[in-house]
Amino acid sequence: MSNEWGFEPIEYKVLLEVEEVEKMAGRERLIIIPDTVADKHQIAQIKGRIVAVGGKAFEDMGEPVPKIGDKVYFAKYAGVQMHMDRDGRRISGRVVNDKDVMGILDPEVENIEV
Repeated sequence: MSNEWGFEPIEYKVLLEVEEVEKMAGRERLIIIPDTVADKHQIAQIKGRIVAVGGKAFEDMGEPVPKIGDKVYFAKYAGVQMHMDRDGRRISGRVVNDKDVMGILDPEVENIEV
């Protein structure tokens, strides 16, 4: 395997690593968000980093072509969720179709409100 996830996407699939949703909210982190709500927010994530791509991913698209390491925005609720434990913390990922990737985020930009 060429990535730490131990998962290689095939054909037009893309493996994205997404940020884990906070389970606490508020200024002092006083409100605990129930797992059912946090899970819904996790599924709704739209920003991630490309970890691996299938052999045919992005081959029929124009420039720029997303590559491993790029931060991208992708379609809300797209793909299949994955989770793994790394260094004692839970990491979330998503396997999406290449067509679900909407664009590459400029590394100089902190965040775009969508």
